[in-house]
Amino acid sequence: MVKKGEKFVFVLFLLIVMLSFVQVASAQETEIGLYILNLGKFDVSNGAFTADFYLSINCPDNCSTEFEFTNGRATSIDKIIDLPNEKFYRIQANLNSPVDLQRFPFDKQKMQIILEDKKSTIEEIIYVPLKEQSGIDESIAFTGWNIDAWEVEAKKHRYDIYNETYSQYIFTIDISRIPSNSFFKTFLPVLVIMLIVLVSFLMDPDKITSRLTIATSSLVASVMFHISISNQIPPLGYLTIADKFMILTYVLLLFVVIFNVILLELHERKKIELMEKLHRNTEYSAFFIVALIYILFFIFV
Repeated sequence: MVKKGEKFVFVLFLLIVMLSFVQVASAQETEIGLYILNLGKFDVSNGAFTADFYLSINCPDNCSTEFEFTNGRATSIDKIIDLPNEKFYRIQANLNSPVDLQRFPFDKQKMQIILEDKKSTIEEIIYVPLKEQSGIDESIAFTGWNIDAWEVEAKKHRYDIYNETYSQYIFTIDISRIPSNSFFKTFLPVLVIMLIVLVSFLMDPDKITSRLTIATSSLVASVMFHISISNQIPPLGYLTIADKFMILTYVLLLFVVIFNVILLELHERKKIELMEKLHRNTEYSAFFIVALIYILFFIFV
C-alpha cells in the first residue's frame, strides 16, 4: 500500500514536470533573418570589424524589440518596417570575434554577429534562424581576405551567475587570407635571401671569408624581416607558421655559418685537400637539400 507521503511527492514531481513543459511550450518562436550589405576592415590585433546589414524579425504575436549584440554594439539602427508581428531594420554595428593566428599568414578567421534578447529568457523567446532571408551581398569586396562561406544557427546561452538561459542567434562568416599574397609577402623575401646564401656555395674555397660574410649578413637580414612580420600581429603565446618558418631559416643559416667556419679553419691549417673535398660535395647538393627541407616544411606544417 502506497503511503500518503510518497503519493504526495509523486504528485508534486508530476506537477513540476508538467509546469516545465508548459513553460517551454509557451515560449514564442521568433524568426530571425540577417543580410550583410557591407563589411569593414577586420583587425587581427583584437578581432574588431564593422558590419552594415538588414535584420528581419518575424513572430506570431508582438515581436520583442529589446535585442542586443553580445559581441559588440550597434552604432545606428534604422527601423524600416514596424508591425506587431514583423520588424525590419538596417543596422550598422561595431563588433569583434575571437582571433586564432596559429596558421598565420595562411590563417582562417570567423566573423560573428551574435544577437540576444535583453530581457526575455529562453522560456519566453526562442530564436529560429531564417536561412532564406539571410546571406551576404555579392558586391562585397573584402580587401585582403576571401569570404569562404557563411552559416546561421541558434544556441542557448547560459548565465550561471544569474541562473538564466537566453536564446542566441549567431551569423558566422568564414574568411581566409589570399594564399598568393601571403606567400609573396611573407615567405618569398626569405627564400630569396636563402638563395643568395646558397649561390655563395659556388664560390671557390679561397673566397671563404666572403662566403662567411654573406651568411652572417643574411642571418641579420632574416632577423630584421622576422621582426617586421611580427609587428603585423599582436603578441601571442604560441608560434605561428611564419614563426616556425623563420626558426627553420635561422637553423639553416646557422649550419651554413658553422660549415663556412669549418672550411675557414681547414684553410688556416693548410688542409686544402679536405677543404676542397667538402666544397665539391656541397657545391650543388646544398641547393637540393635546402629546397627539400622547405618543401617538407610546407607539406607537414
